[in-house]
Amino acid sequence: MNKKFHFAVFLPKSEKLEYWKSQVDGIEKAAQEFSKFGIVLDYFFYDYDLASFKDTVKKVMDFACDGLLFAPIFYEDSVHFLNDYKKKNIPVVMIDSNISNEDDHAYVGQDAFQSGYLAGRLISFAVKNERHVLIFKITREIESTSVYLQRIDGFYSFFKDNEELTNFKFSEVTLKDSGIEQLSLEMFSGISSVFVPNSRAYIVARFLEQNHIKGVRIIGYDLLKENIEYLNKGVIDFLINQRPEDQGYMGISYLYKKLVLKEEAERTHYIPLEIILKENYFPAKK
Repeated sequence: MNKKFHFAVFLPKSEKLEYWKSQVDGIEKAAQEFSKFGIVLDYFFYDYDLASFKDTVKKVMDFACDGLLFAPIFYEDSVHFLNDYKKKNIPVVMIDSNISNEDDHAYVGQDAFQSGYLAGRLISFAVKNERHVLIFKITREIESTSVYLQRIDGFYSFFKDNEELTNFKFSEVTLKDSGIEQLSLEMFSGISSVFVPNSRAYIVARFLEQNHIKGVRIIGYDLLKENIEYLNKGVIDFLINQRPEDQGYMGISYLYKKLVLKEEAERTHYIPLEIILKENYFPAKK
């Protein structure tokens, strides 16, 4: 009963990233709840760049633990890491992004393809006239997450599966975070809806508000403060909430059940897709 269970937590740093701070909040909540059962967390944070990720991989590989909670942000390098880590025979649970096609590892998070499919359905509602949809990809310097690509794939799949929606046409724009000053009025000429497949919908919303452009439907992800601001103003129409705090909590809970209780837990746990509008957003009470 005095045994300690060390869980390694391998995540991006959360100082400036609200989404990842929420994940850590959930992880900490679970850690406190299970601490009396000998659960100890060891954090391995990396800057949101590939060099820092690779450096942290070495530390995680050298660290002896009982279980690993991992957010695979950089797709190809995460696949290599998990292949190497498999030799340790240590349970792994992924959050945010599921990059394992086999049953090698557990996953807690959204079904990214389905969330993109849902975004397509939301854009199609109450539309009778010609609609020009802009898929606005605002990425960091390196954006190679499978989540991002699966959402876009799911979005297009909705319209392929609903061939009667012939009045839609699509354009794509890709900008890096460092180049958001390149936003222009021309990009939104004739555009009726915008799909932002990550948490940066507020950047588009801010530009449209500053330039007094109205009547453009915006759909994005995550309850960041900036996104909520424009949701409440009516500039962003829909946000799909990934419930990051729940992901973090349930990731640690999975390792606890598997390693401490020796229970067989469901390997894949999809967080329900939650559609947030101005009318149903209620901030969490502190």
